[in-house]
Amino acid sequence: MAERRDVVIIGAGAAGMMCAIEAGRRGRRALVLDHARAPGEKIRISGGGRCNFTNIHAGPKNFLSVNPHFCKSALARYTPRDFLDLVERHRIPWHEKTLGQLFCDNSAKDIIAMLLAEMKAVGAELRLSTSIGAVEHDGASFRIVTENGTVEAASLVMATGGKSIPKMGATGFAYRIAEQFGLPVVETRAGLVPLMLDPATLAAHEGLPGVAVDVIARHGKTEFREAALFTHRGLSGPAILQISSYWREGEEIALALCPDVDFADVIAAARRQNGRQAVQTVLAEHMPKKLAQLFVTELGIDGPLAEQPGKRIDALLQRLKGWRLRPPTSEGYRTAEVTLGGVDTAALDSRSMAAKTVPGLYFIGEAVDVTGWLGGYNFQWAWASGHAAGQEA
Repeated sequence: MAERRDVVIIGAGAAGMMCAIEAGRRGRRALVLDHARAPGEKIRISGGGRCNFTNIHAGPKNFLSVNPHFCKSALARYTPRDFLDLVERHRIPWHEKTLGQLFCDNSAKDIIAMLLAEMKAVGAELRLSTSIGAVEHDGASFRIVTENGTVEAASLVMATGGKSIPKMGATGFAYRIAEQFGLPVVETRAGLVPLMLDPATLAAHEGLPGVAVDVIARHGKTEFREAALFTHRGLSGPAILQISSYWREGEEIALALCPDVDFADVIAAARRQNGRQAVQTVLAEHMPKKLAQLFVTELGIDGPLAEQPGKRIDALLQRLKGWRLRPPTSEGYRTAEVTLGGVDTAALDSRSMAAKTVPGLYFIGEAVDVTGWLGGYNFQWAWASGHAAGQEA
């Protein structure tokens, strides 16, 4: 005989646990199922183990979606301040880093413990190490067939995330369920992911891995100013991860290096004061020495600054303002922090996250075609969408 619950939530991540808390507060008997051995694994590893749990600036402008307006309702009704109030009620010490990013002082495990405590307080049950065999619907209720038996519920919430970081158990299960019930899925791809460079470019950049520099990364009209990091495979760092969500395979990106430095003025002043010094020496006062060496070598700038023709200096300045690179691919889901695309928002109600054509079915968090920037935005979407579904499921 099947167990009976009011709502079953598949996925014990940020969105799923938040949904269970909110549903439990309404008196709903909520059960959270997950195939993992521990809840909130992406919470645990986030922010270097300290969890960048929200961003005080989070708003619709910080999210990518086919429908950029879809996220407005949920984000407006559960704000970063709302989640911060919860954190403070549990006396979790926190701090703000750059660009509005909020982190735990101690450990991301504090956030997981807080969510588990809130679930326990409202009677929401968590069942781990539970694989789902099938999901069925008879028009009135859902039957979730697991390796340990069958559970029936009036409401089913899919909170299984996307495909990013498969070694942590990520799958496309939510998309398969969406398609099973006739809901469209927007093309999925890796987001917030390091970009790879071709072998010839990597060979030319030998010696750069480990070098970081402040840049403005651009793709079309989109730009982010943060650090870029050179790796043995290509490019990483916050600026690269941010721009990767807007980039497509084979497209060009441009990096403006050291945006606080006016290199035209720097070089002109150096030429007046000591034209005998090398251009590389002048550049190395404002950027990593290895990067300065790369530019002068590639552009054939050799000898004293005073001897360099204007065209060569102009070419250098152009390179510094917009170093154009064409990554052939990214590192993919293996290292991606999020999955772009997902369940099409056109099939969901923006207030409740409910499927418009399947009563009682909900999709929340990363499974939906709403993807945030780097810096706590995706957690805020998890809290907000989970809260929205929990108010109705």
